[in-house]
Amino acid sequence: MTSAIRHTTIDCADAYALATFWSQVLGQPLHEDDQPGDEEALIEGAGLLFVTVPERKTVKNRVHVDLQPQDRTRDEEVDRLLALGATLFSDQRRPDGTGWVTLADPEGNEFCVERSAGEREGAA
Repeated sequence: MTSAIRHTTIDCADAYALATFWSQVLGQPLHEDDQPGDEEALIEGAGLLFVTVPERKTVKNRVHVDLQPQDRTRDEEVDRLLALGATLFSDQRRPDGTGWVTLADPEGNEFCVERSAGEREGAA
């Protein structure tokens, strides 16, 4: 027998607020029972569980997510995520259109935005 990943858990200062940000990023709803002030919040469709902890993030993530836009370009998605409250961490875009952008969520957790499938196909 093997194991299955049930959730990826993200420690944070405000579980509901950070889960709300990621809910908007992914277009997936929060669990119907989640409310502001809850110590846990779940985006069930994405398998992301946010848990309030007293410690703040102090070092680089050891695990991060890579996002691939489904209905827009990488650059359009970066602009959308910045408008939602993400911040630019590192821009690895290259003049030929390849590369990625590393952003940070409102609590400083890094994540990357890659090119869309359409952009990858167009470059082949």
